[in-house]
Amino acid sequence: MAALHVAKQAAAEAGWTKDELASAALVVGTSRGNAAGWLGEWPNRRPFKLMAASNTIHSEPATAISIELGIYGINHVVASGCSAGLDALGIAKLLIDSGQAERALVVAVDLPLVPLLLDNYAASGLLSTHAVLDPYNSNTNGFIPGEGAAAIALTAAPNGKLRLTLFTNNSDGADPVGIPKDGGRSKDILKKAIATCGNPTAICPHATGTQTQAHAESHFLNPATLGSQPSLHILKPFIGHTVGASGLIESAILLAFMRQDKLPPNLSGTSGLGDLCAPAKATSLTGPVFKLAHGMGGHNAIAVFQKIS
Repeated sequence: MAALHVAKQAAAEAGWTKDELASAALVVGTSRGNAAGWLGEWPNRRPFKLMAASNTIHSEPATAISIELGIYGINHVVASGCSAGLDALGIAKLLIDSGQAERALVVAVDLPLVPLLLDNYAASGLLSTHAVLDPYNSNTNGFIPGEGAAAIALTAAPNGKLRLTLFTNNSDGADPVGIPKDGGRSKDILKKAIATCGNPTAICPHATGTQTQAHAESHFLNPATLGSQPSLHILKPFIGHTVGASGLIESAILLAFMRQDKLPPNLSGTSGLGDLCAPAKATSLTGPVFKLAHGMGGHNAIAVFQKIS
C-alpha cells in the first residue's frame, strides 16, 4: 500500500523510537480512501476477501499504518476532497500546538486511476483534453489525474530549520465542483497568513488546470492582494493532480527543495499568472512560502513554510 510505504519512510527518517511512535498522533488525508482497491481489479491493492469490508471505508489506510507502525495516539482521517492532504498537515499542527501530541505522522494518499472514477471526472467536465498541463494558459480546460502518496513527520521540539509556521482554512459553501469565480474567501486566509508571517516570496498554488480554478486564482494571486510579487511554483504539471493527496505531496516537494535553500522549478513553458512569473529554473529561497489547496464546494486552505536561520 502506498500510504503504508511512505509512512514507514517518514518515521524512519525522523528516527522515532518504538515508544515515540506509540504515543504519536496519526492524521491521514484522502478523498476516497482505498476506493481504487475495490472499484477496479488492480493488482497489489488488497483484493482478498478478508479486506472486502475495510477496503470500502476511508479509514483503512490509517488503520493499516497504525497496526504496522504501532501508533496508538490521537488518530484522525480527513476527507475534505482535494484539500485533504494539506488539511491533514494543518490538523497535525493544531494537535501539536495545543499540547495534545509531541509528534504527529501526517500521511496523504489517493489512487483515482480507475475507470469509474475517471468517467465521473469526465462527466463533470473536469478532465483536460491536452497532453501537457499548463494551468494558467488561456487554453486550459481541465486537470490531468495522477496517483500518489506522501508522509511528513512533525514534532513539537525544533528539529532542523524548516518550520510550518501557520495553517488555516475556511469555506465559501459554493459550487459543488469548484470555488467561487471571484476567489471567494481565499483572500481572507491569504490576509491572515500575510499578517502572521509576512508577505510571501513564493507561492505553490492549487492550479488544477480547470478554467474555473484559473479564473478564481487570478482574483487573489496578484500583487495587489499579496502585497508583493512572489514567484509561482506550480507542481501539478510534473505529477498530475493527485486529488486529496496533492496538498501534502506538493508540500513534501517544497520542503525537499527548501532544505537546500532552493525553490522548485516549473515545467519549461509553464505560464505565469498576470504579473506573477513561473521560473523554469530552481530559484533561491528567501522568505515565507505559501502553499494553497482548494476543495470542491469552496474549501480553501493555506500552509506557510519558513526556514529559520
